[in-house]
Amino acid sequence: MRYEHIDGVEVSAQFSSEGESRYRNRLDITLNGAASAGKTVCAVMQNPSYAGEDVADKSVQFLEKVVFKKGLPEFDGVRRLIVVNQFAYIQTNDFEGLPNQIGALNDATIRAALHESDIVVLAWGSSNRFEARKAFVHCLLGSMNHKALFKTRMHPSRGRYDGFIQPFVHADHI
Repeated sequence: MRYEHIDGVEVSAQFSSEGESRYRNRLDITLNGAASAGKTVCAVMQNPSYAGEDVADKSVQFLEKVVFKKGLPEFDGVRRLIVVNQFAYIQTNDFEGLPNQIGALNDATIRAALHESDIVVLAWGSSNRFEARKAFVHCLLGSMNHKALFKTRMHPSRGRYDGFIQPFVHADHI
């Protein structure tokens, strides 16, 4: 099934190649006509699928709806959504999470996206078998006490809107 970006957004994507492998480092999704002083959400997911500038995937489209369309108070005043991943390697099925799937630019990309954001959503759901990558993201969050932190109840590709966004208390997960 083909998923489109929601109406009323502009999307830019940053891709890179390493040998024969392709990586998506970042998606920037900006609400058209939003105030330039609006807030930014950074969603950290597991690994990218096929979403880019011209097409979304199920997870990205679901997050766009959650952030821009559902009227959740957590996202009041948000104008931009940045999507980054624990691993930048593009793969839809049977993802393994090997060290070479992180991507050479990925750690710096995650760091920059977190610093640019006002709100952070750990969007990998309740389970994350990639402990080292999860610890890396949690470590970065340790210096960002002023940001609003949330987690998702489940992976966005299987999301239901009710109760999807939950508070994340960083101190509980160090």
